Amino acid sequence: FCGSALLRESLPKTAMAMVEDEELRQASVETLADYGAVAEGYAAGNANHDVSQNIDALLRNLAGRPSPLDILDVGCAGGRDLITFTRLGHRAVGLDGAPAFCEMARQSSGCEVLQQDLQALTLPAAAFDGIFANACLFHVPSASL
Repeated sequence: FCGSALLRESLPKTAMAMVEDEELRQASVETLADYGAVAEGYAAGNANHDVSQNIDALLRNLAGRPSPLDILDVGCAGGRDLITFTRLGHRAVGLDGAPAFCEMARQSSGCEVLQQDLQALTLPAAAFDGIFANACLFHVPSASL
């Protein structure tokens, strides 16, 4: 958007940072609202999507750690992968920013699910053996990574 670029050029650095922070916050608000509006259909449409190759890749890289593993599933949506990790004998915790997804994931998996914005995570240090973030990080603006 041209107006935004012009605004950035005319602002002092601290004001520009505030504009960028607001834009990043707004990106989260809009993304979470979009997913909230389609949460049930999205979860149902992805319930049988096979991501076993991604789960296997994570677990292969954690093979030297004692089981059960503590796995954080970032962007857990309806809880599909939480269920898989639990069935494999691991302790899974979900994380999603959309309240509807968090509730669905809790109900479907029985796992703890944290509701947090991916741009403002507050997680305990060294609490997880592995982090599974299947098809979700593209929602985080690169300025926040």
